Amino acid sequence: MKKIIGLMLIAMMLIASLAGCSTTPAEETNGAPEAPAVGDAANKALVVVSFGTSYNDTRELTIEATEKVLADAHPDYEFVRAFTAQIIIDKLQERDGLEIFNVEEAMEYLVDNDFGTVLIQPLHVMNGAEYDDLMAVVEEYEENFADLKIGQPLLSSTEDFENVVEVVAGEMPELQEGEALLLMGHGTHHHANTAYSALDYMFKYKGYEDVYVGTVEGFPTLDAIMEQIEGKDYSKLYLMPLMIVAGDHANNDMAGDEEDAWKMILKAEGYDVEPVLMGLGQIEGIQQMFLEHLEAAISGEHAE
Repeated sequence: MKKIIGLMLIAMMLIASLAGCSTTPAEETNGAPEAPAVGDAANKALVVVSFGTSYNDTRELTIEATEKVLADAHPDYEFVRAFTAQIIIDKLQERDGLEIFNVEEAMEYLVDNDFGTVLIQPLHVMNGAEYDDLMAVVEEYEENFADLKIGQPLLSSTEDFENVVEVVAGEMPELQEGEALLLMGHGTHHHANTAYSALDYMFKYKGYEDVYVGTVEGFPTLDAIMEQIEGKDYSKLYLMPLMIVAGDHANNDMAGDEEDAWKMILKAEGYDVEPVLMGLGQIEGIQQMFLEHLEAAISGEHAE
């Protein structure tokens, strides 16, 4: 009997020992994946994200000027620039040796350098495809930060539309009788493209009957605008980009000398056409709107 009891005790000890050795990391954490490392909250960064441009002159006047306004307002944050257009990033690197992060690279930089408090401000006109792509990337990294705040694009509320109308009206040519202003937006397949028609309506609602909003790659088209202005006895048309930068679209699709440029199409219809190559980003009122959006995100007034 003593022999049997001894064998049973040895067996129980062996089973207990094996059970202890067989515990896996997953079992120790109840099957939950290991939480990502969170950066030091005392390390602060401001990331300003724009589509980008390969035109150095307009980049300085628009993107860099707006970045400076945002960075100057938050001097205790390290400034980080990111573009969403990889083709522009690659071109600037190859042509000028200029190194610029894409959004994923910017996020990796923040994680690698232990940033825990992060502000992100996009310089996009609307909540379109570029903004959605930005948010999708940032979402993958949000658990790496102790505090993450993201400002809204330019046109994100009814108040934004009203403000943009008044800011642009203060910078556009003073229209005389027989003159009109055509604003060229980029346009998108995204449902946010409706912002252009809404902005056109807001101009009219605010009393700027001779201002029209169109797009290169969306609606309203130039043809749609031409139908609206037909028979209104306009003799002179001003053209301005409704884009942060006065880059490729502004210089070529709007003000270019090719026959399919807006300037040439409208000239062929008999209009006197004057392009105004000024990106939205060089207007102080627009720069301040982006800053206000960032401050609203910090205070929690706007949802991220």
